[in-house]
Amino acid sequence: MRSEEELRFAIEQYGDMVKKICFIHMKQQCDVDDVFQNVFLKYANASSFESREHEKAWLIRVSINACKDNLRVWFRKNVSLHNEMELFDCCNHTLPDAQHPEVLQSVLKLKNPYKSVIYLYYYEGYNTSEIAKILKRKDNTIQTWLRRSREQLKGMLGGDDFA
Repeated sequence: MRSEEELRFAIEQYGDMVKKICFIHMKQQCDVDDVFQNVFLKYANASSFESREHEKAWLIRVSINACKDNLRVWFRKNVSLHNEMELFDCCNHTLPDAQHPEVLQSVLKLKNPYKSVIYLYYYEGYNTSEIAKILKRKDNTIQTWLRRSREQLKGMLGGDDFA
């Protein structure tokens, strides 16, 4: 088990990223908090990592999986999106489209895996080969998902110049 100091450092270093991933999937602050806690409980009991990048990739993967596990519960599938984005700190100033909330709303409407790929590519800055490693998929699959998600977003936002 990790020390309290290691756990505090990880939460400080990666907490915002984990919360953003959880929010994109869970859409409600109370659910985000539950998944966030579970992710860092798993982290506290995880074995050592090869590097900080491996640790970050592991947290991303565990966060996505924890969200999927929570969403498999029947009543969670029927939860509607509440307008909590103003309450969720990450959406006010750190996301690139904070000036364009309609883009974030559209990203939130995407189904997985498109939502995850868009988030990792645009918000976390990973390239397609890095996303492929994190999601344990082929690079071509990630490129296809990215293209399809862009097409869906283009349709939702009604624009021809979305890239």
